[in-house]
Amino acid sequence: MPGVKRERDDGVGVLTLDEPATLNAMTPDLLCDLATAIRETCEDPQVRALVLTGAGRGFCSGQNLKAAQILGDDIAAGVMKYYWPTFKALRECRVPVVVAVNGVAAGGGFSLAMAGDMIVAARSARFIQVFSRIALVPDLGSTWLLPRLVGRQRALELMMTNEPLTAELAKEWGLVREVFDDAALRDGALALARSLANGPTRALVATRRLIDESEHATYADQFRREIETQAEIRMSADAVEGRNAFLEKRAARFSGR
Repeated sequence: MPGVKRERDDGVGVLTLDEPATLNAMTPDLLCDLATAIRETCEDPQVRALVLTGAGRGFCSGQNLKAAQILGDDIAAGVMKYYWPTFKALRECRVPVVVAVNGVAAGGGFSLAMAGDMIVAARSARFIQVFSRIALVPDLGSTWLLPRLVGRQRALELMMTNEPLTAELAKEWGLVREVFDDAALRDGALALARSLANGPTRALVATRRLIDESEHATYADQFRREIETQAEIRMSADAVEGRNAFLEKRAARFSGR
């Protein structure tokens, strides 16, 4: 059945948007399925990192316009009901999230890719905003995420011109961490996710939260918030293991606790 395919590779959960006939275009059903898959996959204590990718020739081609009527007359309410839970689940996931972009990430699909922690891309990947092509503004978090990843001028360039951003240029701009040959994308994404899964995932996710909070904080407020977070996790099993490993001059063995 179309929807979201779920797999587990050791400590890495792999979620695949699996509607290749539409290049995994967004529908309320697909996004609700993804939100459920993220939540249920991360309830597994063995999962310590997540990979999100797409089946077929593209990651996600954006909104499926034929399904837009499901959102109802109040578009804002419909999007917040059906779409926001998925983006929130990615942004607040209890484990690190790697997004593996194969082929096109367009419109809302571009937004979805940016909601993870790190992006890796196939050499054939293309990132396209597309909104102004149909006289709309970027949505699903694009105007918040993209300037923070590539800067204001580059974000406006992508949003106003609709020029596709290649995988190689996306890496040069800092949007993408690494580019792989298409056939090697899955293995490359899994290797990165495994390295994160083997790390102190509780501290990694707390770091993500601090980075997000810093966008709206003063220097002094963030200085204090860092220390408050440090105090919360300094006696965690991983923090104790990290200090012991440092003193004993050995590699740390983190458990995510």
